[in-house]
Amino acid sequence: MTPNDKKALALHKKLGGKIRIVPAQPVKNRSDLALVYTPGVAAVSNYVAKNPQEAREYTMKGRTIAIVSDGSAVLGLGNIGALGALPVMEGKAALFKTFADVDAVPIVLDTQDADEIVETIIRIAPAFGGINLEDIAAPKCFDIERRLIEALDIPVMHDDQHGTAIVVLAGLINAMKVVKKDLNKSLITVSGVGSAGVATMRLIKKFAPKVKILAVDSTGIVWRGRTDLNETKQQLINDSIIFAEGGGDLAAALVQADVFIGVSKPGVLKLAMIRKMNPDPIIFAMANPTPEIMPEEAQKAGARIVATGRSDYPNQINNSLAFPGIFRGALDNRVTKITERMKLKAAEAIAKLVRKPTVKEIVPDMFDKRVAKAVAKVIK
Repeated sequence: MTPNDKKALALHKKLGGKIRIVPAQPVKNRSDLALVYTPGVAAVSNYVAKNPQEAREYTMKGRTIAIVSDGSAVLGLGNIGALGALPVMEGKAALFKTFADVDAVPIVLDTQDADEIVETIIRIAPAFGGINLEDIAAPKCFDIERRLIEALDIPVMHDDQHGTAIVVLAGLINAMKVVKKDLNKSLITVSGVGSAGVATMRLIKKFAPKVKILAVDSTGIVWRGRTDLNETKQQLINDSIIFAEGGGDLAAALVQADVFIGVSKPGVLKLAMIRKMNPDPIIFAMANPTPEIMPEEAQKAGARIVATGRSDYPNQINNSLAFPGIFRGALDNRVTKITERMKLKAAEAIAKLVRKPTVKEIVPDMFDKRVAKAVAKVIK
């Protein structure tokens, strides 16, 4: 256990969780009580019941989202269940409030059945202005998100997919400026074909239709000749998101590649693999907390730009650059669906905040107060 681990445990025990419920209107006397509760609240309830379209103005719905997880894919810890997921959801709620003044309620479900998850979220949805899905394992997460988007009239986003994709694309836009390469003429190798990997590949392809992408899972390159592909991987081939004409391992996939994007597991990227890449290779090693390769090692092998998910190195690719502003904009502009166009605009908005990208700065700092506002502006 690291010193930081010990501090985190001590802090959480002291606080008893990171979230508090604080009334917007303090109840100090009987007059206040008569307005926020009985008898005054009856008038509000009747009004909202008759005018449901105005619920956002009269209730928390207009400023609150639900953060929902089943605990099946928590950080790099795996399937640790609902209670194991709760501290992460609390932390995310704290970030929503800190970075974008969005109220968020952490909700962890004691089920990992897709049908039950969908049904539960649909039933609680009236209280919220948006649903942030979190730490739900692939490929189940794709089906859950799709069904909820179709069923609800409020925005639904699985942040492990799209938050990651948006920030990766933002970093990639600026990294390409630094190395003076054209993304449409580049080869990208993605290690990891789970929720984050799939969404990232799709968004990059949307931004740069001519880019060549190779996807690598635990078996090797995802290609047409394999008979073990699930529906999600097969769809990547069918939709021409990935180049899938031949097999091989990660080492083979990195020969003459311009970019490595890792959303897989620690230690899979070796120095020898980087040395086989094209000049000025870009390495996004985002497995957390231990990346596919440590930055010092990647640089030793010749990497020009290295990004990770960690806060103790430059170029932190972190979802918190995206999700607070996305839901801030969605609430403010009454967006019912987060579209691909919005995701692309969000990535571009984040990238533009770094006016002169460098090897050590391709994305803004997490505490840059401009970020959430810039992202919120394009969610409409």
